[in-house]
Amino acid sequence: QVQLVESGGGLVQAGGSLRLSCAASGASSYAMGWFRQAPGKEREFVAAINWSGGSTNYADSVKGRFTISRDNAKNTVYLQMNSLKPEDTAVYYCAAGTGGLYYLPVNFHYWGQGTQVTVSS
Repeated sequence: QVQLVESGGGLVQAGGSLRLSCAASGASSYAMGWFRQAPGKEREFVAAINWSGGSTNYADSVKGRFTISRDNAKNTVYLQMNSLKPEDTAVYYCAAGTGGLYYLPVNFHYWGQGTQVTVSS
């Protein structure tokens, strides 16, 4: 059974950095993604990575600032977030999927509980 647990969120000033971690039990053969949801807004795609870590995709809003990676030996997926902006404030969710368009939440079958990221001005 796939189980995902996010950690690493917190409060940071604009321009700062955070690294989110997702303990992904049973998901070594899955594509993994990070999504985020701010209050009153729809859940949106942030980044995705294939099972081997050899292919990644990013939302235009975070490309060049965020980096997704995975360490299958540690069953962990990471999201390194640099140059953070107040607009990045949201609950960040780790997700696992096996196919479909990477930027659609519906194509990810398993989800973590989320971790709060707050970026102050």
